[in-house]
This record gives sequence, C-alpha cells and structure tokens, in this order.
Amino acid sequence: MPLTENELIERDAKRNLGEELLQSIQDVKAGRHGAVHHVQVTEAAEARSKTGLSQPRFAELLGVSVRTLQEWEQGRRAPSGAARSLLHIAALRPDVFWDVLAG
Repeated sequence: MPLTENELIERDAKRNLGEELLQSIQDVKAGRHGAVHHVQVTEAAEARSKTGLSQPRFAELLGVSVRTLQEWEQGRRAPSGAARSLLHIAALRPDVFWDVLAG
C-alpha cells in the first residue's frame, strides 16, 4: 500500500542520504547489487535489428502495422504464416531481405 504524503515526509526526514549513497557505493564495489534480469530477444526484434531498419520501414516492408510489429517484438503476439517466414529470412540473411524487399 502506498504511503500517504505525511508518511513520506516523516520517512524522508529521518533519512541520511549521504550515508545511504556511501553504503550503496561500498555494496557495488563489494559485488553486492540488485537482481539481474535477462530479457529474451524475440525473432522479430532480432530480425529487424539485423536489417538495420526502423520499425516503420520494417513494418511497411512486411505489410503490417507498426503496432503489430511492436507486439511481435515485445512478445505479446506471435507472427504467423508468411510474416514468420519473412522474419526468419531477415534474421538469417538480412542481405537477401534487404535486396528483395527494400531494394
């Protein structure tokens, strides 16, 4: 549950920011740090990255909306059919993708 404005003011009045910063620096130097999260890159994001194209241009070449491409890249939706095949080609052979569709 979020703190109220008065609770935040009361909490912050008791803090020693200099001490907290120094402790944080010491923790990092000692190898103690927060959680590390690994993000899995989707095939759509990898394919577009390898072609060097912007989202609008890549989406245009695939014949989909930018929003659809974003959904694929963020893993919220999966491409199907011809789009999946084109993404696979773009990931494996960006030069061929570029020559055929962008050239």
